[in-house]
Amino acid sequence: MDLNTARFTHGPHKGRTGAQKGPKYVTKLDKIPQLSPGERKELKEVCDKYAFRSNDYYLSLINWNDPDDPIRKIVIPDTKELEGGGRLDASNEESYTVVPGLQHKYQYTALLLVNDVCGAYCRFCFRKRLFMDLNDETQRDVSEGIAYIRRHKELSNVLLTGGDPLVLSTPKIENIVRQLREIEHVKIIRIGSKIPAFNPFRILNDPSLLDMFRKYSHGEKKIYIMAHFNHPRELTNEAISAMDMLARAGAVIINQTPLIKGVNNDPYTLAALFNKLSYIGVPPYYLFQGRPTAGNETFSIPIEKSFEIFEQARMLCSGLAKRARLVMSHSTGKIEVVGKTETHIYMRYHRAANPQERARFMVFERNPDAYWFDDYREAVTDYSIKKPYNCLDPD
Repeated sequence: MDLNTARFTHGPHKGRTGAQKGPKYVTKLDKIPQLSPGERKELKEVCDKYAFRSNDYYLSLINWNDPDDPIRKIVIPDTKELEGGGRLDASNEESYTVVPGLQHKYQYTALLLVNDVCGAYCRFCFRKRLFMDLNDETQRDVSEGIAYIRRHKELSNVLLTGGDPLVLSTPKIENIVRQLREIEHVKIIRIGSKIPAFNPFRILNDPSLLDMFRKYSHGEKKIYIMAHFNHPRELTNEAISAMDMLARAGAVIINQTPLIKGVNNDPYTLAALFNKLSYIGVPPYYLFQGRPTAGNETFSIPIEKSFEIFEQARMLCSGLAKRARLVMSHSTGKIEVVGKTETHIYMRYHRAANPQERARFMVFERNPDAYWFDDYREAVTDYSIKKPYNCLDPD
């Protein structure tokens, strides 16, 4: 199959030309004429529980004649979100909150939650709790978080997240970045954002944002954009131009995506995404196993199936396109799935909240019904009876 066909380019949206105003945001389903009155009524209960937000640019990428269109699945509510279990904070992020708005889970990295708004709301979002009433995990005033980072000299990496930091005005983003750049031990600033996919005009139409990157991303202290492209059709002409402008302004861009049922869970689509990202100079970074978050069961894939899809996709990619790692953001750390045999599956801690667990290699009995790390039982063999193997353990 040709992975560069139009099937994986722009879909019904062929790209706009010339100067464009920013897209109009849509927060009510009755503003989407392609949805029937019956569909809007049916989906109201979903929107009452989990927030809806999109914009006319992103909605234009949907093929409304296809009820299984992957872009539609990313942003349009589905009644299946009301089914199943799961927890709102599936990775227990709140337990790593050390001051309001700041998480410190890994030794060298802090997460600063700077807002509670995104350019649009992914239906499979693992932080949908932030967009619900009574959320107090994000802080518009980040002064306590900045002070914590300043005191903890081991923190060389700070990830700005939320919500989406690029929804903030450029002066507000720059104020945060400036304060972090004044802290000598902070070497890398990361900005987690799906704005390049949801609204590339935020970048294309704001020269001051690019000036901010030129000012603060340089030499040995770079700003990374952690982009979130889930499907090849999100890589429109506008999105590619926006990323090119960010790169020219000094930002380093990489991409991460969950594996999402109905969106990118076949090897050809996933390979097309990885390949196209590599063509435009955006390395694939993480492929996430979907967290067992409330409302997300309809998007879930068993871990062992995820690994098969991942490896099949990688076989369709060049070396530069196959750099992603398949990982789970578990409460205890970032766990990488590294292989399987007919009887066992192998994992290791790519990052661990407990330093004693760093790089620990684990062997589990196969379980085709496992969707999350907690669904596995560690294999009882001579290899693991004494204690789990840690490649950093001097013993």
